[in-house]
Amino acid sequence: MKMTTQDEFKDFEIEETIGLVRGNTIRARHIGKDIIAGLRTIVGGEIPEYTKMLAEAREQAVDRMIQEAESMGANGIVTLRFTTSTILQGSAELLAYGTAVKIKPKS
Repeated sequence: MKMTTQDEFKDFEIEETIGLVRGNTIRARHIGKDIIAGLRTIVGGEIPEYTKMLAEAREQAVDRMIQEAESMGANGIVTLRFTTSTILQGSAELLAYGTAVKIKPKS
């Protein structure tokens, strides 16, 4: 599956625009990781426990978006975007969305 944040591909032309596709996941923080993260805030720097959690959430959201696009017959996604929103204290949704398209190599 080809994907881009742009509205077109350099080496491919869009044959058909299929429509909106999305994938999401909701993740909650883990109390053990919160304790470690709290300690890390004392000395500063990256909090790798949260970095890993968010990376996994993005990957899962993208995978779900790709599955939806493939089920619609698409082989590309343009204008890919991410957004997050708080659901409850300590949990958040990560949403990946874009436009599913059928593409072919430019002649």
